[in-house]
Amino acid sequence: MKALTHGIATFFWVGHLRPAPGTWGSLAALPVAYAIAVVSGFPGLLIASIAVFFIGLWATREETRGAADHDPSEIVIDEVVGQWIALFPAVYGASMMGIELWKLYPGWIGAFVFFRLFDIWKPWLVGWADRGGDAMGVMLDDVIAGVFAAIATTILAAIFHGLLV
Repeated sequence: MKALTHGIATFFWVGHLRPAPGTWGSLAALPVAYAIAVVSGFPGLLIASIAVFFIGLWATREETRGAADHDPSEIVIDEVVGQWIALFPAVYGASMMGIELWKLYPGWIGAFVFFRLFDIWKPWLVGWADRGGDAMGVMLDDVIAGVFAAIATTILAAIFHGLLV
């Protein structure tokens, strides 16, 4: 059981890459999100994000049970969920416009950069969730960072496409 929860929590051991395991986890999330979106579109990525959130919460609880560190750096399943949420605008936009996902690559890059920024900086609600000191806090801070990144990516897209000028 421990190998299973460790594999999930570290996103198949990606969390052991150094330096910056959170960044590696976010990078590893990108091709998986792309594959999910190609196969099942935005609804598939949404469902996968919800499912992985709850699976990640369970695995994180098991991995941190009785540990002094509630958020060890090798646990990156939270980054995966947060990164997928940050990608929602790009995946949804491609679906609504009926274009191939790769054509919205600036949105993918923006989502990655904004997610890493909010995850590292931990402003406002992100920091509040991170201070929770439990598995829910580990997962929730990245969910909130993902939402913030999705909003920032959407605003950037609107500016780029002349909708907010």
